[in-house]
Amino acid sequence: MFGQLFHVYHVKLHRYAFTMLKDNDAASDVVQSVFIKLWEKRDVLLMEEAIGSYLYKSTHNLCLNHIRNTKTREHHTQYAAADMTPVVNNTKDKVLTAELSGRIQGVLESLPTQCRIIFIKSRMEGKKYAEIAAELEISVKTVEAQIGKALKIFREKLGDYLVIMAIITGIIL
Repeated sequence: MFGQLFHVYHVKLHRYAFTMLKDNDAASDVVQSVFIKLWEKRDVLLMEEAIGSYLYKSTHNLCLNHIRNTKTREHHTQYAAADMTPVVNNTKDKVLTAELSGRIQGVLESLPTQCRIIFIKSRMEGKKYAEIAAELEISVKTVEAQIGKALKIFREKLGDYLVIMAIITGIIL
């Protein structure tokens, strides 16, 4: 009886699983799991007309479980990859990082007063342009212009240095 069910439903269930998963190996695994569960429950299940519905429903549910598990794994992988920050652990990297921080601080201090204040509020305090504009009683366009000006000055004064740092450390900009 089991062998007959396998021959009648295996290809159909595989095709059904493949339409959901778009992966031949995963579809085969799901169908195999369905038949394993059927074999394990052979004494409990009544092998009658409803067995086809049971097999399709089991296949459907296992496909959904597979999709959910795959998405969860991808989410955790992306989260772990995003959370991995490079650790500065050798003296050369520490010196280069300290030097870059010093240069950034120097450029920041060289910015015109209003430009520096706006840049700090935006980039270091994380405030939105509208918040900065309201706080300083200026227009959002002025905030945008001052941020653009600050970034241009940073690029001009640190551009060559950042390229050299990237070459030395092997970081791709």
